Amino acid sequence: MKRQIIFFILTLLTMGIIFGFSSRDSNESEEDSVGVGMAIGHIFVPGFDDMSYEKQYEFAEKIDHPVRKTAHFTEYMILGLFVLGTLYPKKESKDKRNILISGFISFVITAIYAGTDEFHQTFVPGRAGRLTDVLIDSSGALLGITVVTIICLTKLKKKKKYEEKY
Repeated sequence: MKRQIIFFILTLLTMGIIFGFSSRDSNESEEDSVGVGMAIGHIFVPGFDDMSYEKQYEFAEKIDHPVRKTAHFTEYMILGLFVLGTLYPKKESKDKRNILISGFISFVITAIYAGTDEFHQTFVPGRAGRLTDVLIDSSGALLGITVVTIICLTKLKKKKKYEEKY
């Protein structure tokens, strides 16, 4: 129960953070992603610090689209994992069916939130709700939830084999 409460709080915090980023108008959102692009340049591009500010900014603008889409994917992967942590069955009810159901419901909740988030963006100046973003968001959630579900099912299978053996 304690685990589920912690994951529920993390879920709500993550939803709030996503909502906050989605509430930023297009200029603020662009500043955020260009800032991330500049940080990526400083960390990963040899000689970036020696470039003129204009060249650095040009680089950051070039990678703006992948930075944004990677952020979408990642934040929803994290959200999906927190939702899964909230819904994951208790020890006494862990079986293959319950694990799969909790993974499926976690994905549905996260995908619905992605849809409502994109709808919310249609009311923010300079922003638009995009179906492609819902698909990217949902893909991130699906990957995270699937990987953790496979790990949990594998652990359950090993535990059952061990119990049968002894």
